[in-house]
Amino acid sequence: MTPAPISPWEAALLGLVEGLTEYLPISSTGHLILVSAMLGRTGDPGLNAFNIVVQSGAILAVLGLYRVRIAEMVRDGLAWAAALAGRAGTTGRPVVWSERAGLRLLVNLGIAFLPAAVLGPFADDAIERVLFHPRPVALALAVGGLVIFAFEPMRRRRATGGFDLAGLTVGRALLIGLAQCLAMIPGTSRSLATILAGLAVGLHPAAAAEFSFLLGLPTLGGATVYKALTAWPALSASVGPVPLVTGLLVAMVSAALAIRGFVAWLGRRGLAPFGVYRIVLAVVILLALGRAE
Repeated sequence: MTPAPISPWEAALLGLVEGLTEYLPISSTGHLILVSAMLGRTGDPGLNAFNIVVQSGAILAVLGLYRVRIAEMVRDGLAWAAALAGRAGTTGRPVVWSERAGLRLLVNLGIAFLPAAVLGPFADDAIERVLFHPRPVALALAVGGLVIFAFEPMRRRRATGGFDLAGLTVGRALLIGLAQCLAMIPGTSRSLATILAGLAVGLHPAAAAEFSFLLGLPTLGGATVYKALTAWPALSASVGPVPLVTGLLVAMVSAALAIRGFVAWLGRRGLAPFGVYRIVLAVVILLALGRAE
């Protein structure tokens, strides 16, 4: 039987969940899977595609909040390209990309994005088929909560001795990108994996969070385009223009609010409360599943 089209209120609910959880270390994909199950739509290919495409709203939030940093990257990138073109065939001083802060950050983001870009298309179908269910999400939530507590002493050290994004090297960026691949497991959280990896390579918590948010631009954008292209028939059959726009707008506004609140919270209280939340939610899910069986 063909699933019913997604209604505007369902799209708004999913957009709210996406926006509030995308940049918090609690897994937006995991929460969307749980909400989809509550709506009785587990396994609905159109809804699964919408849950990826609605990430575009969260992308718009980062573009707005970090427009100055993004403009710096674009400006330095264009200036470097122009300098290279101008020096082509000359013996003048070589143009060094690392001398421009915006370009250096742009290169590091590109390096960090590569692992997920290579692995994602190969693993997408298998992960969606096997792991897009409440029980695997609950287990990943619990493991992530325990990992948060294990990293909390390091977070406190980095809060007083970590470096900013200017100290991030290509090798360190690649390590963050490799950690991001863990977030393909629903319930893990892309933000959690990249922030903890950033702390592990020496970043200050605020810098680790900023790099995580910016890394979401190519990662979420690539996943959105890939899913829209590969699942367009199911998506177009399930989502009309009004639900799609509704979901994107709600996701954008709620993501902007979540980012502002999270950065302030991270500086004052750290990640431990999110670890508690993840573990409690995992226990609730597993108990509910046990009673339903």
